[in-house]
Amino acid sequence: MHGMYKSASENVLEMLPINVWETVEEEYSALQKRWGGPQVPIFIFPADGTNSRIKREFNGKSGLAFSDKLFLFFSRHNTRGEIKAVLTHEYNHVCRLKKYKKNESEFTLLDTVILEGIAENAVREHCGSSSLAGWTNYYSDEQLQKIVTQLIIPNQNLKRNERKHRDILYGNRFVPKMAGYCAGYYLVKQYLESNKLKTKSILGVDSMEFVKKYLRPQE
Repeated sequence: MHGMYKSASENVLEMLPINVWETVEEEYSALQKRWGGPQVPIFIFPADGTNSRIKREFNGKSGLAFSDKLFLFFSRHNTRGEIKAVLTHEYNHVCRLKKYKKNESEFTLLDTVILEGIAENAVREHCGSSSLAGWTNYYSDEQLQKIVTQLIIPNQNLKRNERKHRDILYGNRFVPKMAGYCAGYYLVKQYLESNKLKTKSILGVDSMEFVKKYLRPQE
């Protein structure tokens, strides 16, 4: 589901970028120092070239993070910069999960949206704006504000096992594509800029802090 190549008919080593292990090891060490993050095992696999979402939204690369491990999925054509960006995004999840005082099984839609937002802002900060995922430019600020107020806030308490949670996060059915991801990036970027902060300093911040201004009674 998260993008791992399924067939065993090809040599998997030939399906991965030639410098993938060297790049991951080097960047992982740098990120650990930057964020004071935990040491976790990292598993690298080829990405599923038949997964249309992975190809369209993520250029054939993906990742899956847990509090104690990382899975990274790459395609042969992925560059060093892309490898660095995926690792940065996913390892930031590990650091957020460690710092944030909430069990992952209890995460709401808002928690997930902010988790993704912090991670992609970490990519912007560590890798540069040119390494950001394409979905960060899907919508204008005005459109993003509507997504926040009309989709994220009213559904903020949806649990991860509820279908609507995934629909809003990725933009399934009649929801704007990648709505949750885009809203998260926008909310966290606004918070960082308003408070002149870096992502390291917000790893443990409660998700509600990022939407406080949207919860105030309108005058």
